[in-house]
Amino acid sequence: MEYIYSNENETINIKEEEFRQYLKSAERGDCDAQLNLGCCYDEGIGTIKDEEKAFQWYLKSAEGGNSDAQINLALCYKKGIGTIKDEEKAFQWYLKPAEEGNSEAQFNLGICYRNGIGTIKDEEKAFQWYLKSAEGGNGNAQYNLALCYKKGIGTIKDEEKAFQWYLKSAEEGNSDAQFNLGICYKKGIGTIKDEEKAFQWYLKSAEGGNGNAQYILAFCYDEGIGTIKDEEKAFQWYLKSAEGGNSNAQYNLAFCYDEGIGTIKDEEKAFQWYLKSAEGGNSNAQYNLAFCYDEGIGTIKDEEKAFQWYLKSAEGGNSNAQYNLALCYKKGIGTIKDEEKAFQWCLKLAEGGNSDAQFNLGICYSNGIGTIKDEGKAFQWYLKSAEGGNHVGQNKLGICYGNGIGTIKDEEKAFQWYLKSAEGGNSNAQYNLAFCYDEGIGTIKDEEKAFQWYLKSAEGGNSDAQFNLGICYSNGIGTIKDEEKAFQWYLKSAEGGNSNAQFNLGVCYHNGIGTIKDEEKAFQWYLKSAEGGNSYGQNYLGYCYQHGIGTIKDEEKSFQWYMKSAEGGNSQGQNRLGDCYRNGIGTIKDEKKAFQWYLKSAEGGVSNAQINLAFCYDEGIGTIKDEEKAFQWYLKSAEGGNSNAQFNLGICYHNGIGTIKDEEKAFQWYLKSAEGGNSYGQNNLGYCYQHGIGTIKDEEKSFQWYMKSAEGGNSQGQNRLGDCYRNGIGTIKDEKKAFQWYMRSAEGGDSGGQNNLGDCYRNDEEKSFKWYIKSAEGGNSCGQNSLGYCYRNGIGTTKDEKNAFQWYIKSAEGGNHLGQNNLGYCYQHGIGTIEDEKKALYWYSISAERGSSYAQTSLGNGIEIKKTKDEEKIFHRYLKSAKEGNTDADGQNKLGYCYLLGIGTTKDDEKAFQWYIKSAEGGNTGGQYSLANCYFYGIGTTKDEKKALHWYMKSSKVE
Repeated sequence: MEYIYSNENETINIKEEEFRQYLKSAERGDCDAQLNLGCCYDEGIGTIKDEEKAFQWYLKSAEGGNSDAQINLALCYKKGIGTIKDEEKAFQWYLKPAEEGNSEAQFNLGICYRNGIGTIKDEEKAFQWYLKSAEGGNGNAQYNLALCYKKGIGTIKDEEKAFQWYLKSAEEGNSDAQFNLGICYKKGIGTIKDEEKAFQWYLKSAEGGNGNAQYILAFCYDEGIGTIKDEEKAFQWYLKSAEGGNSNAQYNLAFCYDEGIGTIKDEEKAFQWYLKSAEGGNSNAQYNLAFCYDEGIGTIKDEEKAFQWYLKSAEGGNSNAQYNLALCYKKGIGTIKDEEKAFQWCLKLAEGGNSDAQFNLGICYSNGIGTIKDEGKAFQWYLKSAEGGNHVGQNKLGICYGNGIGTIKDEEKAFQWYLKSAEGGNSNAQYNLAFCYDEGIGTIKDEEKAFQWYLKSAEGGNSDAQFNLGICYSNGIGTIKDEEKAFQWYLKSAEGGNSNAQFNLGVCYHNGIGTIKDEEKAFQWYLKSAEGGNSYGQNYLGYCYQHGIGTIKDEEKSFQWYMKSAEGGNSQGQNRLGDCYRNGIGTIKDEKKAFQWYLKSAEGGVSNAQINLAFCYDEGIGTIKDEEKAFQWYLKSAEGGNSNAQFNLGICYHNGIGTIKDEEKAFQWYLKSAEGGNSYGQNNLGYCYQHGIGTIKDEEKSFQWYMKSAEGGNSQGQNRLGDCYRNGIGTIKDEKKAFQWYMRSAEGGDSGGQNNLGDCYRNDEEKSFKWYIKSAEGGNSCGQNSLGYCYRNGIGTTKDEKNAFQWYIKSAEGGNHLGQNNLGYCYQHGIGTIEDEKKALYWYSISAERGSSYAQTSLGNGIEIKKTKDEEKIFHRYLKSAKEGNTDADGQNKLGYCYLLGIGTTKDDEKAFQWYIKSAEGGNTGGQYSLANCYFYGIGTTKDEKKALHWYMKSSKVE
């Protein structure tokens, strides 16, 4: 009979009436009524809830033999409901109905034996009672029996029987059994694997409210396992499971919100669910929650909270959290920096087989971070990481083998590990592998393979590889030369912060290589490179400031950047810094410092610095003059291919400066310099062929080399080429061409060319005079003599004997025998000066010794000079000054004249020779010329034409 109730009050009245009826029957001894009355008191149905009265009525009913009451009574004793908790009595009351065949009691009795409740734990008896209950149709017992078979509890493990009992229980509606049955089908436990059936049982269990099944069902939808992938349904089931308290579901639900999977992305909700899952002990959620705090995702950034959750997750065994926790301790993120703790967490993770941690542990041992530095242990951990497939570890292991760090150096093994790492996609290893192929390290050199690996690494974003790839394209290494591609790769590398690439990119813009020339951009990239500490960039930036390339000229900034480059060990920068100190560019001139920087640069192999250092030794700039050292450095620079040094080395051999005179070697070095395109070397080589110095005389070759020198813009070569055309040396005489080349030479500032051009303009006295002035003012003794002649005779200018006399003096002192003869003539006849026969005699003598027929004629006419007291005073003044250590080389030269001509003293050629030596070594060109005369004519010494030529060359400054 069915009861239909119209409202809540009617329902209550009916329950109260039922309670009264149960009470009457119970008091009459009806066991069933006593059970029902107990239930009313237990649940508060029709009366006030009263667990003690419920217990009393259960007891009466149980004692009357009601099995259901016995079960309820056992539960009261088990949990202490309405009575004192007593597990032994609970066990006894379960036993009675169980023995009578009550499946529910049998199930509970199995639980007692399984867990030792009110009796001694006995899994075999537990199994037996579960079996009896299960066979009696109890779904819960069937479930527990399945567990026993699955895990071998109280019986032999039997997955097929486990499956069968899960199936029976599941069919009875047990959601746990349905869930486990799904697992059996998913994994093929006790049955054939069947993901679709697994999905169906998960669905039934989930719909029955099983949180674990809801989680797994969501996962099936998420991954498309046993059903079509459906992220929205996955999200819905994760939500149900999560709301039911499943921490795994809460974690996955958070992930859905985090990534927008099956729902709209919501980082705040993601954070909230990570928090719930984390508080529930899920280590993955704790890790992600920490990450949210670390990065401020879905919440305010809080590094301290991030640290705390990393710690909880790490303590729960989460390897990612352990890794990040180590980083927190290492860098002091959210906690006090503690490298030892960082090391310990890294060690735990590494010992657990984490290859990243093994790599980081190697880093710790390599650098002594949180532990004692130990390269051997570092190597071992890199090895473990590498063997575990960690590509970063493999690359590091390659570095260890390549450099013998913590192990014996083995380039072949280094190559092999680089190869493994490179094939795994590690761009650093790809770069290192490319370098091995490039240099033939641990393998056969193969530029094409090097290029390919540089390309892979470069495409992976490695700036060093991008730079080297640019080098490959620049020089056609392993590929076809392509300056535009080189430029593009330099640009990528430079934008990635590579200072070498920034420097090369600057060079590209500077010279228009692979791109349009742009000096401002060149300057900017040199600046970036320089600020990044690149000594090459610093050197070139200094050059830009020095010459105003791409920026405003600023010598002080130029000096500062050269200084940084030099201090950074850049030998080119050291050479330029030497130039700054030598010439006072952007700083106070300091020849000693210049010398020191040239020395450093020269020792670093810079040929320009070597020639500069040689010049310092040659001229005594910033150091003691030392011609032998000068020679040695010219030699080093020359052997390094420096054409200027080769030219200067030729000068050394030509004149015996710092070495034994050797005209053949001089010729050879002039030849090398000339073949290297050096116009000075070409000029001197032409001179050697013209005069047969160190080689067979060959005027045609002489002419050819003068031509090359002249066409190269060398004004001396242009002058000598003019001589060839003027005199028909090695070519047909051609005065027009002679004039043209003299003109070029003169306009280029060569005083010899200016003098010769003046000769060419003899029919145009004003132009002739103009060029003689230029030549004379440039120090050319021939030009000075010619200018004196113009002033003396009023050619191209107003006649002026005093000016004529002054220019004859300069010409004479410069060693020009015509000038010396003309000066003697001026003294003899009082032209532009007071008549002085003794000085006339002196200059005639000098001129005559140099072969002047005019002077020889004048001397032949018997000029006499009387001794006077004034001459003796002059002599003694020169003598006193010289003996007191006066270093006036000009005075020493004049004292030599006194001894040579017997002016104020007795004539003494040997003493004259000795004073000429002192004057010459002091750098006086007049003294050098007089000394050359002594050697040439055997005055006061043995005749020696080689030494004479040496000193003639010195006095005339032949370069």
